[in-house]
Amino acid sequence: MDTITVRNAVLEDAPRILEIYSYYVKHTAITFEYVVPTLKEFQIRMKNTMQKYPYLVIEQSGQVQGYAYAGSFVRRAAYDWSCELSIYLDRNARNCGLGRRIYDALANRLKKMGILNLYACIGYPQTEDEYLSKNSQQFHAHLGFQTVGLFHNCGYKFGRWYDMIWMEKIIGEHKADQPPVQFFR
Repeated sequence: MDTITVRNAVLEDAPRILEIYSYYVKHTAITFEYVVPTLKEFQIRMKNTMQKYPYLVIEQSGQVQGYAYAGSFVRRAAYDWSCELSIYLDRNARNCGLGRRIYDALANRLKKMGILNLYACIGYPQTEDEYLSKNSQQFHAHLGFQTVGLFHNCGYKFGRWYDMIWMEKIIGEHKADQPPVQFFR
């Protein structure tokens, strides 16, 4: 039986994580990034994220199969209780429960920090094509996210225009005297 582990990412995971991400940059409109970042640039991104938020990997039989992380929703103090999530799985590791498992682990860590609102910014096709399907929206909806915004023709990649949606999931109680977020260390 395969052993599945979710753990905090370390910078030594960057080559494998970048390998997973590069497929999406080169072959999909899931990310609107055009050029695969260098390993050094990717490590800097990871390090910056890990200063405040969890950055997780999921391993199956010792091999990293995906990663998920949180980041600032908007860089203003009043938004500290909200964050944006990102998830990428190896293209051969989708539809087997790993996405739910790592996202649940991420949400649990964020809730312990005092985060209340989770957001996902998702490329959304007007018509599904070989670069973008509605799978990400469906995955998030299955996990309890609701669509709260639609931006028309805001992403251009592979000679095509794509919409973008925002999805939201509330994971905590909003109070009049809200305690501060305990950022990840």
